[in-house]
Amino acid sequence: MSRSLSPQPTILARFRAFTRTQSGIDLISQTVQYVILGLGAFIIMIPFLWMISTSFKNEFQVWDPEVWWPDPFVLSNYRRPFDVLPMKTFFKNTMITVLAGVIGVPLSSSLVAYGFARFRAPGSTVLFMVLLTTMMLPGQVTLIPTFILFRRLGWYDTLLPLTVPCFLGSAFYIFLLRQFFTGISKDVEEAAIIDGCGTLRVWWQILLPMTKPALATVVVFEFLGKWNDFFGPLIYLETLDKFTLALGMRMFQSDFIIEYGPIMALATLLMLPCVLLFFFTSRYFIQGISLTGSKG
Repeated sequence: MSRSLSPQPTILARFRAFTRTQSGIDLISQTVQYVILGLGAFIIMIPFLWMISTSFKNEFQVWDPEVWWPDPFVLSNYRRPFDVLPMKTFFKNTMITVLAGVIGVPLSSSLVAYGFARFRAPGSTVLFMVLLTTMMLPGQVTLIPTFILFRRLGWYDTLLPLTVPCFLGSAFYIFLLRQFFTGISKDVEEAAIIDGCGTLRVWWQILLPMTKPALATVVVFEFLGKWNDFFGPLIYLETLDKFTLALGMRMFQSDFIIEYGPIMALATLLMLPCVLLFFFTSRYFIQGISLTGSKG
């Protein structure tokens, strides 16, 4: 008894049939996206990988671009900054500026943003537009007038130029928080006012807890800005006991020699708090960016 055998579809034919389905198209699209994102992430990571690799190299391997895996590992590069520099003083000065930024900027900016979002006064719209135009001015435009002002105030070679402006608000953060405040229903505030809350109490106890994602965004941005700030301390600080960590790396650079190993080791250590901060606040940070971008 004979039976006809139908040809079995090959693997290639099955794959072609699968790619014609919606699930197959989605899978291919996601795969291409992941490959592109992975390649882009790897390209972005190359400078960081080179920095970490260089932090373990000796003075001869630093100049060899083909050496990515140091042999031997020079751990003394991580010890040298603590041996030759007052790292405790640098860390203390850095933390003073960081704390001023992460406390002063969110408080002052959120208070001003609350005023722009909730109160209407003659000229408030024009004033807000003027505030936005200051965001378009390059920092170099106001650098010299600001430096002259701080010098006449006697603040040169102190941490005051790096801390006091933090409590005066920031145009970018005011705009960011104002966008968030406008998306919050006024019913909550009206209910609190009926219960006897004043304006400042509504801002402090009602609205600020509701804006945690936006505030987390401000804190992350400000921490990164103050922690990595090199230009500000370079302009306003002169004596060694006022230096910050970012400015301290400059001590390994002179007119005749640049110690890349210790510089990269210190840069690697300075990068760790930034990575940890983003790791623990990424949920609020991403949520704050997405929400403030969608509110108007």
